[in-house]
Amino acid sequence: MSNSIIAVENIDTTAVTCANCQACCCQLEVRIVSDTGVPFQYIDYDKWGSEVMKRGDDGWCQALDRNTLMCTIYENRPLTCREFEMASDECITERNLAGI
Repeated sequence: MSNSIIAVENIDTTAVTCANCQACCCQLEVRIVSDTGVPFQYIDYDKWGSEVMKRGDDGWCQALDRNTLMCTIYENRPLTCREFEMASDECITERNLAGI
């Protein structure tokens, strides 16, 4: 058996992490479907009367710290945010749509 090394080419070595993202998921509409303690000032209502995370006029979640791109209510974030997994298919799709 040969001990030859086979060169690996065209492999994307950039790991998908929240640290190298621009918080593109924080522009999605997030319904609040369970009580996780989201502070009232971050809650809005959609046209059907369901609770959603409040967003600014530019579409960004109001709980997002614009300087650090981190959630200011991380411990109390909605279930939808908790279940949105880093590097999941949904995450990759949103990153691709955002051009990341």
